Amino acid sequence: MMLRDRLQSGTILVAPGVYDGLTASLAAEAGFEALYLSGAAVAYTRLGRPDIGLTTASEMADTMALIADRVGLPVIIDADTGFGNALNARRTMRMYERAGAAALQVEDQTYPKRCGHLADKSLIPAAEMAGKIRAMADARTRDTLIVARTDAIAVEGFDAAIDRAETYVEAGADVLFVEAPRSGDELTRIARTFGGRIPLLANMVEGGATPINNSADLQQMGFAIAIFPGGIVRALAHTARDYYGSLAAHGSNRPFADRMFDFNGLNEVIGTDAMLAKGKDYDA
Repeated sequence: MMLRDRLQSGTILVAPGVYDGLTASLAAEAGFEALYLSGAAVAYTRLGRPDIGLTTASEMADTMALIADRVGLPVIIDADTGFGNALNARRTMRMYERAGAAALQVEDQTYPKRCGHLADKSLIPAAEMAGKIRAMADARTRDTLIVARTDAIAVEGFDAAIDRAETYVEAGADVLFVEAPRSGDELTRIARTFGGRIPLLANMVEGGATPINNSADLQQMGFAIAIFPGGIVRALAHTARDYYGSLAAHGSNRPFADRMFDFNGLNEVIGTDAMLAKGKDYDA
Protein backbone atom coordinates (compact mmCIF):
# COMPACT_ATOMS: atom_id res chain seq x y z
CA MET A 1 0.00 0.00 0.00
CA MET A 2 1.25 3.49 -0.85
CA LEU A 3 1.97 5.74 2.12
CA ARG A 4 -0.66 8.28 1.03
CA ASP A 5 -3.34 5.58 0.94
CA ARG A 6 -2.23 4.19 4.29
CA LEU A 7 -2.74 7.58 5.92
CA GLN A 8 -6.37 7.57 4.82
CA SER A 9 -7.12 4.28 6.58
CA GLY A 10 -8.29 5.84 9.84
CA THR A 11 -5.75 3.89 11.90
CA ILE A 12 -2.75 5.81 13.16
CA LEU A 13 0.61 4.95 11.61
CA VAL A 14 3.37 4.47 14.18
CA ALA A 15 6.82 5.09 12.68
CA PRO A 16 9.73 4.27 14.98
CA GLY A 17 13.07 5.96 14.56
CA VAL A 18 15.88 4.07 12.84
CA TYR A 19 19.37 5.10 11.81
CA ASP A 20 20.88 2.22 9.82
CA GLY A 21 20.14 -1.11 8.18
CA LEU A 22 20.26 -3.04 11.45
CA THR A 23 17.76 -0.90 13.33
CA ALA A 24 15.54 -0.75 10.23
CA SER A 25 15.50 -4.54 9.95
CA LEU A 26 14.72 -4.96 13.65
CA ALA A 27 11.87 -2.46 13.43
CA ALA A 28 10.49 -4.22 10.35
CA GLU A 29 10.69 -7.56 12.15
CA ALA A 30 8.69 -6.07 15.04
CA GLY A 31 5.83 -5.45 12.64
CA PHE A 32 5.90 -1.71 11.98
CA GLU A 33 4.48 -0.50 8.67
CA ALA A 34 6.75 2.53 8.19
CA LEU A 35 10.00 3.94 9.56
CA TYR A 36 11.32 7.38 10.43
CA LEU A 37 14.89 8.47 9.70
CA SER A 38 15.75 11.62 11.63
CA GLY A 39 18.68 13.94 11.20
CA ALA A 40 19.09 13.80 14.95
CA ALA A 41 19.58 10.03 14.93
CA VAL A 42 22.18 10.29 12.18
CA ALA A 43 23.98 13.09 14.03
CA TYR A 44 23.93 11.11 17.27
CA THR A 45 25.20 7.86 15.75
CA ARG A 46 27.36 8.75 12.74
CA LEU A 47 28.86 11.93 14.18
CA GLY A 48 28.47 11.47 17.91
CA ARG A 49 27.21 15.06 17.92
CA PRO A 50 23.99 16.91 18.85
CA ASP A 51 21.15 17.75 16.50
CA ILE A 52 22.22 21.29 15.59
CA GLY A 53 22.36 21.10 11.80
CA LEU A 54 25.70 19.33 11.46
CA THR A 55 24.51 16.47 9.25
CA THR A 56 24.59 16.96 5.50
CA ALA A 57 22.10 16.05 2.80
CA SER A 58 24.54 13.53 1.33
CA GLU A 59 25.04 11.81 4.71
CA MET A 60 21.28 11.52 5.08
CA ALA A 61 20.81 10.24 1.52
CA ASP A 62 23.59 7.67 1.97
CA THR A 63 21.92 6.41 5.15
CA MET A 64 18.52 6.34 3.44
CA ALA A 65 19.90 4.27 0.56
CA LEU A 66 21.37 1.69 2.93
CA ILE A 67 18.06 1.37 4.77
CA ALA A 68 16.11 1.05 1.51
CA ASP A 69 18.48 -1.69 0.42
CA ARG A 70 17.76 -3.61 3.64
CA VAL A 71 13.98 -3.23 4.09
CA GLY A 72 11.00 -2.53 1.86
CA LEU A 73 9.01 -0.35 4.27
CA PRO A 74 8.20 3.28 3.44
CA VAL A 75 10.57 5.68 5.16
CA ILE A 76 9.77 9.21 6.26
CA ILE A 77 13.08 11.07 6.17
CA ASP A 78 14.11 14.29 7.85
CA ALA A 79 15.10 16.90 5.26
CA ASP A 80 15.80 19.59 7.88
CA THR A 81 15.31 22.97 6.16
CA GLY A 82 15.86 21.53 2.71
CA PHE A 83 19.52 22.39 3.33
CA GLY A 84 19.21 25.93 2.00
CA ASN A 85 16.78 27.87 -0.15
CA ALA A 86 14.02 26.64 -2.46
CA LEU A 87 16.51 25.43 -5.08
CA ASN A 88 18.37 23.44 -2.43
CA ALA A 89 15.05 21.98 -1.31
CA ARG A 90 14.33 20.89 -4.90
CA ARG A 91 17.69 19.14 -5.04
CA THR A 92 17.11 17.50 -1.66
CA MET A 93 13.80 16.10 -2.91
CA ARG A 94 15.44 14.53 -5.93
CA MET A 95 18.39 13.21 -3.94
CA TYR A 96 16.18 11.63 -1.28
CA GLU A 97 13.78 10.19 -3.85
CA ARG A 98 16.68 8.46 -5.61
CA ALA A 99 17.76 7.06 -2.24
CA GLY A 100 14.32 5.50 -1.73
CA ALA A 101 12.44 7.88 0.59
CA ALA A 102 8.64 7.77 0.68
CA ALA A 103 8.16 11.14 2.42
CA LEU A 104 10.32 14.17 3.17
CA GLN A 105 9.91 16.33 6.25
CA VAL A 106 10.94 19.97 5.80
CA GLU A 107 10.83 22.67 8.46
CA ASP A 108 10.70 26.46 8.71
CA GLN A 109 13.77 27.04 10.86
CA THR A 110 16.73 29.08 9.70
CA TYR A 111 19.80 27.16 8.59
CA PRO A 112 21.62 25.62 10.38
CA LYS A 113 18.64 24.32 12.33
CA ARG A 114 18.52 22.69 15.73
CA CYS A 115 16.42 20.03 17.41
CA GLY A 116 12.81 21.12 17.70
CA HIS A 117 12.92 20.52 21.45
CA LEU A 118 15.99 22.73 22.06
CA ALA A 119 15.69 26.41 22.95
CA ASP A 120 16.72 29.48 20.92
CA LYS A 121 15.39 28.43 17.53
CA SER A 122 14.77 31.00 14.79
CA LEU A 123 12.48 30.91 11.77
CA ILE A 124 12.43 31.96 8.14
CA PRO A 125 9.42 33.93 6.84
CA ALA A 126 6.34 31.79 6.22
CA ALA A 127 6.30 32.85 2.55
CA GLU A 128 9.84 31.54 2.09
CA MET A 129 8.87 28.21 3.62
CA ALA A 130 5.83 28.04 1.34
CA GLY A 131 8.16 28.52 -1.60
CA LYS A 132 10.27 25.56 -0.49
CA ILE A 133 7.17 23.39 -0.30
CA ARG A 134 6.14 24.37 -3.82
CA ALA A 135 9.67 23.78 -5.10
CA MET A 136 9.77 20.30 -3.59
CA ALA A 137 6.36 19.48 -5.05
CA ASP A 138 7.57 20.56 -8.49
CA ALA A 139 10.73 18.47 -8.20
CA ARG A 140 9.26 15.12 -7.17
CA THR A 141 9.00 12.43 -9.80
CA ARG A 142 6.61 10.10 -7.95
CA ASP A 143 4.09 10.27 -5.11
CA THR A 144 6.63 11.29 -2.47
CA LEU A 145 4.86 13.05 0.38
CA ILE A 146 5.91 16.44 1.73
CA VAL A 147 5.65 16.73 5.51
CA ALA A 148 5.62 20.43 6.39
CA ARG A 149 6.85 21.20 9.90
CA THR A 150 6.61 24.49 11.77
CA ASP A 151 8.68 25.23 14.86
CA ALA A 152 6.78 28.44 15.57
CA ILE A 153 5.22 27.47 18.91
CA ALA A 154 8.49 28.02 20.77
CA VAL A 155 9.45 31.12 18.76
CA GLU A 156 6.29 33.06 17.92
CA GLY A 157 3.60 31.35 19.97
CA PHE A 158 0.82 28.85 19.38
CA ASP A 159 -1.47 31.08 17.30
CA ALA A 160 1.38 32.03 14.98
CA ALA A 161 2.18 28.35 14.54
CA ILE A 162 -1.40 27.70 13.46
CA ASP A 163 -1.23 30.58 10.99
CA ARG A 164 2.00 29.26 9.54
CA ALA A 165 0.56 25.77 9.29
CA GLU A 166 -2.39 27.12 7.30
CA THR A 167 0.05 28.74 4.88
CA TYR A 168 1.91 25.49 4.40
CA VAL A 169 -1.28 23.55 3.74
CA GLU A 170 -2.20 26.08 1.07
CA ALA A 171 1.30 25.74 -0.43
CA GLY A 172 0.72 22.04 -1.07
CA ALA A 173 1.94 20.11 1.97
CA ASP A 174 0.69 16.53 2.12
CA VAL A 175 1.16 16.08 5.89
CA LEU A 176 1.27 18.72 8.63
CA PHE A 177 3.67 18.65 11.58
CA VAL A 178 3.32 21.34 14.24
CA GLU A 179 6.39 20.75 16.36
CA ALA A 180 6.69 20.77 20.14
CA PRO A 181 3.17 21.46 21.44
CA ARG A 182 3.56 21.96 25.16
CA SER A 183 0.43 20.28 26.50
CA GLY A 184 -2.38 17.90 25.75
CA ASP A 185 -4.57 20.92 25.16
CA GLU A 186 -2.29 22.22 22.41
CA LEU A 187 -2.19 18.79 20.78
CA THR A 188 -5.97 18.71 20.84
CA ARG A 189 -6.27 22.23 19.40
CA ILE A 190 -3.97 21.31 16.51
CA ALA A 191 -6.12 18.27 15.75
CA ARG A 192 -9.35 20.26 15.98
CA THR A 193 -8.02 22.91 13.60
CA PHE A 194 -6.65 20.63 10.90
CA GLY A 195 -8.13 17.19 11.51
CA GLY A 196 -10.02 15.84 8.53
CA ARG A 197 -8.32 18.32 6.19
CA ILE A 198 -4.79 16.92 6.12
CA PRO A 199 -2.97 14.06 7.89
CA LEU A 200 -1.32 15.25 11.10
CA LEU A 201 1.98 14.04 12.54
CA ALA A 202 2.81 13.99 16.26
CA ASN A 203 6.40 13.78 17.49
CA MET A 204 7.04 11.88 20.71
CA VAL A 205 10.42 12.80 22.21
CA GLU A 206 11.31 11.33 25.59
CA GLY A 207 12.05 14.29 27.87
CA GLY A 208 11.05 16.82 25.21
CA ALA A 209 8.55 19.68 25.30
CA THR A 210 5.52 17.57 24.32
CA PRO A 211 3.90 15.19 26.82
CA ILE A 212 4.31 11.58 25.73
CA ASN A 213 1.07 9.99 24.57
CA ASN A 214 0.51 6.49 23.28
CA SER A 215 -0.60 5.99 19.70
CA ALA A 216 -4.18 5.12 20.63
CA ASP A 217 -4.63 8.44 22.44
CA LEU A 218 -3.08 10.36 19.56
CA GLN A 219 -5.40 8.61 17.12
CA GLN A 220 -8.35 9.55 19.31
CA MET A 221 -7.23 13.18 19.14
CA GLY A 222 -7.09 13.03 15.35
CA PHE A 223 -3.45 12.39 14.45
CA ALA A 224 -2.56 10.13 11.53
CA ILE A 225 1.14 9.54 12.26
CA ALA A 226 3.09 9.16 15.49
CA ILE A 227 6.87 9.17 15.27
CA PHE A 228 9.27 8.11 18.02
CA PRO A 229 12.41 9.37 16.27
CA GLY A 230 15.21 9.12 18.81
CA GLY A 231 14.04 6.49 21.26
CA ILE A 232 16.18 3.74 19.78
CA VAL A 233 19.32 5.84 20.06
CA ARG A 234 18.58 6.74 23.66
CA ALA A 235 17.95 3.08 24.47
CA LEU A 236 21.08 1.83 22.74
CA ALA A 237 23.26 4.63 24.15
CA HIS A 238 22.11 3.73 27.65
CA THR A 239 22.93 0.06 27.05
CA ALA A 240 26.24 0.84 25.34
CA ARG A 241 27.43 3.00 28.22
CA ASP A 242 26.65 0.17 30.65
CA TYR A 243 28.35 -2.35 28.36
CA TYR A 244 31.58 -0.40 28.01
CA GLY A 245 31.62 0.33 31.73
CA SER A 246 31.22 -3.36 32.49
CA LEU A 247 33.97 -4.38 30.09
CA ALA A 248 36.35 -1.76 31.48
CA ALA A 249 35.63 -2.85 35.04
CA HIS A 250 35.78 -6.63 34.54
CA GLY A 251 38.05 -7.15 31.54
CA SER A 252 35.45 -9.55 30.12
CA ASN A 253 31.94 -9.60 28.69
CA ARG A 254 30.86 -12.46 30.91
CA PRO A 255 29.09 -10.25 33.50
CA PHE A 256 27.12 -8.65 30.66
CA ALA A 257 26.32 -11.82 28.73
CA ASP A 258 22.64 -11.95 29.67
CA ARG A 259 22.15 -8.45 28.18
CA MET A 260 23.64 -9.12 24.75
CA PHE A 261 23.47 -11.53 21.80
CA ASP A 262 26.31 -13.98 21.43
CA PHE A 263 27.93 -14.54 18.04
CA ASN A 264 25.39 -17.07 16.82
CA GLY A 265 22.47 -15.11 18.24
CA LEU A 266 23.34 -11.98 16.29
CA ASN A 267 23.94 -13.96 13.12
CA GLU A 268 20.45 -15.37 13.48
CA VAL A 269 18.98 -11.88 13.89
CA ILE A 270 20.69 -10.48 10.80
CA GLY A 271 19.99 -13.57 8.66
CA THR A 272 23.52 -14.80 8.02
CA ASP A 273 22.53 -18.38 7.16
CA ALA A 274 19.85 -17.22 4.73
CA MET A 275 22.31 -14.94 2.92
CA LEU A 276 24.94 -17.66 2.67
CA ALA A 277 22.31 -20.05 1.33
CA LYS A 278 21.27 -17.45 -1.22
CA GLY A 279 24.87 -17.15 -2.34
CA LYS A 280 24.96 -20.88 -3.09
CA ASP A 281 22.19 -20.33 -5.64
CA TYR A 282 24.77 -18.59 -7.81
CA ASP A 283 27.50 -21.20 -7.49
CA ALA A 284 28.62 -22.92 -10.67
